[in-house]
Amino acid sequence: MDDAWDDETILTVRKYALQNALEYDGAGQVGSTLGRLLAERQDLRSRAKDLSSIVRDEVSRANSLIHSEGAASVRILIEGIDPEAVQRTKQTKREGLKPLENISDEIVLRFAPNPNGPLSIGHARGVVINHEYASMHDGKMVLRFDDTDTIVKPPLKDAYEWIIEDYEWLTGSKPDIIVRASERMPIYLKYAEKMLKKNAGYVCECSAEDFRAHRASKRACPHRGRTTEENIDAWEKMLDGRFSPGDAVVRVLTDMSLPNPALRDWPAWRIQHQAHPMVGNTYLAWPLLDFQSAIEDHEQRVTHIIRGKDLMDSTRKQKLLYDHLGWKYPETLYWGRVSIHGSGSFSTSEIRRGIETRMYSGWDDPRVPTLRSMRRKGYNPSALRSFWIDMGVTQKDVSVAMESIEASNAASIDSTSRRISLVIDPADIDIKGDVPSEIVLPFHPDDEEAGVRKISLASSSVIIEKEDLTDSFRLKELANVDLMEGIFEIGSFERDDGRPIIHWLSADSSVTCELEIANGNKLDILKCLVEDANLKIGEVVQLERKGFARVEKWSANSRKLLWLHR
Repeated sequence: MDDAWDDETILTVRKYALQNALEYDGAGQVGSTLGRLLAERQDLRSRAKDLSSIVRDEVSRANSLIHSEGAASVRILIEGIDPEAVQRTKQTKREGLKPLENISDEIVLRFAPNPNGPLSIGHARGVVINHEYASMHDGKMVLRFDDTDTIVKPPLKDAYEWIIEDYEWLTGSKPDIIVRASERMPIYLKYAEKMLKKNAGYVCECSAEDFRAHRASKRACPHRGRTTEENIDAWEKMLDGRFSPGDAVVRVLTDMSLPNPALRDWPAWRIQHQAHPMVGNTYLAWPLLDFQSAIEDHEQRVTHIIRGKDLMDSTRKQKLLYDHLGWKYPETLYWGRVSIHGSGSFSTSEIRRGIETRMYSGWDDPRVPTLRSMRRKGYNPSALRSFWIDMGVTQKDVSVAMESIEASNAASIDSTSRRISLVIDPADIDIKGDVPSEIVLPFHPDDEEAGVRKISLASSSVIIEKEDLTDSFRLKELANVDLMEGIFEIGSFERDDGRPIIHWLSADSSVTCELEIANGNKLDILKCLVEDANLKIGEVVQLERKGFARVEKWSANSRKLLWLHR
């Protein structure tokens, strides 16, 4: 791999890998090293994905040096590259999340997705942060399905189980409580009627356009002064179908002069005649999210709400409702927006349309940013958890590259991933000389329990990438090879010069396979040759010099690898 980079780049990577390993006592991290490298070498940012492999190798080497040679030896190596780099002050790494404030006897947190599809990488933040806090404080975690919208984001019946599976895969545990809002409609109906009877809300029959004008001018709509009896009568018309969708909404009575227009008599209920996948046509009026969520938080005794700062207006609305009902609002924390470049920018609705039009094969298609897709490709959930916990809870907007998550994942799976060789664009060569009939290589350089690879060379025929075909090269773990008068001759079995090291296959021990690679919005399927190893379906392997892949199929008749990342 080093052969793809100039000496200056290699030395810079090595400097930061050694520096990171020194600071953290042999526990240097790929992501941290890569971040320091790209901060200095902005010219390399476009090649961050390609850098991951060499960074990972150098970090592993640096950590090993700390343990085998000691810190003093590593300092000498750093000074030889850049004397100033050894002077870096060790940063104090925050372990985990900052403890919650204003805690009570029992902490209750919640994650509340709309089940209009499975969870995405963005949803993972809500799962991880809330679950981690519940674990820290020995509290409870509520998984709540906010599924009362049958129009804009209609629920998918299968999504309920998908989300539960995603949650358990990501956290390694089950939620303490599972709530489906659609099953709890009698509770929301009770509180809506209570609100109307105490004149804390009213039924508004203004058109959407007319009410926007009232709100903008801070004028009360004509229905605001209805009596309790008039409101209850109109409410019953909403419930029994005498009103059509759009004819009426229930509003929470606030103050039409509030500075924030969104808070002025905000809507709590609307008419929806579209069937619900779980309860059918049982209900014709449904609560909007801000009302339903507020009621359910109270019912579940939620103590802390942690969510995006884009929902600050929801908090303000809900506090006004809580004031009407005489309740104390939960403690609230917010995080800023995180843009993950390279993960795909699809919304759940966009993915759903893509599946319906057969652009994507399903919710686990390798091109879409769902947790089901990440599971299928072979991500380790611990890498995702670490990513979001390290991000913490801050209102600062952050932009990160998908490569940062990939680097973290690579570090987490490197020690358990067996090595095999794969060739995409093959060139067959016959090698002459003292060719062994068989060589035995470890599946993993640092794990004897991973077993060995027995590679036959009986025919003396090897397969390499066409781009590696030169007059002089070294077959990795085998020998130096030189082209002499049209014949590839084996030279030294020891590495004794700077010729490029290439990976290879034995013609006697290779089989055909497919490598499926997500390439933006395309899905490339490459015909390859791969080492004939006894692989297991679902296993993640490291392809020599290329990266990681997950075994999707592996039989005598069908072999398929799904690309993960470098």
